Amino acid sequence: MLVIDTSFPSRDFNERNGEPVRQVILHYTAAPFASSLHTLTRNGVSAHYLLPDPDEPGYRTAGYDELRVFRLVDEDKRAWHAGVSQWGGRDNLNSRSIGIEIVNQARDDASGFTFPCYAEEQVEVLIELLRDILERYPQIGPTDVLGHSDVAYGRKSDPGPRLPWRRLFEAGIGAWFDESTRAMYQRRFCLGLPPEVEVERAFQRYGYKPAQNRHGFELRTRAFQMHFRPRDYCGFLDVETCAILYALNEKYLGL
Repeated sequence: MLVIDTSFPSRDFNERNGEPVRQVILHYTAAPFASSLHTLTRNGVSAHYLLPDPDEPGYRTAGYDELRVFRLVDEDKRAWHAGVSQWGGRDNLNSRSIGIEIVNQARDDASGFTFPCYAEEQVEVLIELLRDILERYPQIGPTDVLGHSDVAYGRKSDPGPRLPWRRLFEAGIGAWFDESTRAMYQRRFCLGLPPEVEVERAFQRYGYKPAQNRHGFELRTRAFQMHFRPRDYCGFLDVETCAILYALNEKYLGL
């Protein structure tokens, strides 16, 4: 059962200025519940929802016996979660999106890139929350349920490769490729990848921001892999990654 708690409204939000909601953007907090709540309510950033980790001792210590979702900003307001971001040729995604922060103490820094697993109950409640949102915003299509790394690949890694995107798709949420189409493209690309200029256009067709240089191309590929090929997110454009990209474009964009 989805339990929404409105006990901790954020002071950091403003008006959407008439922009319709078009995306849902998922994040990890990289911090425990208490500090995440403080940051998202009084530190100049915010999100519409905060989903705790039920296995974190600090959450239980705070007095919660059930996993609840904290609504920090009303959906009709503009929360400050996406920052500099772009999708589908549009920037200013804070004005067009609903942001969900998931408590997960991941680390992506000089010491390496590490992720605790998302708790099973977290994933179940996330699915309930997303279904509720998508039912109220039918204009949010499958390719508009995104990670922060999809819309800001040059600087963000959340929600990371451990978020079970395929499971969300199987629950009717977001996009995933058809295996048969992926296999068809993979057989084709084993003979040679498309020219990079064509791959660049394919990434942009799907929604990603243009890559400005080689490093940007690799970071975008890495973000794509974390979403759609999480067992290996090295940032190298290989045959399988390219096949997945083309299969997604064919399925959702008819290209």
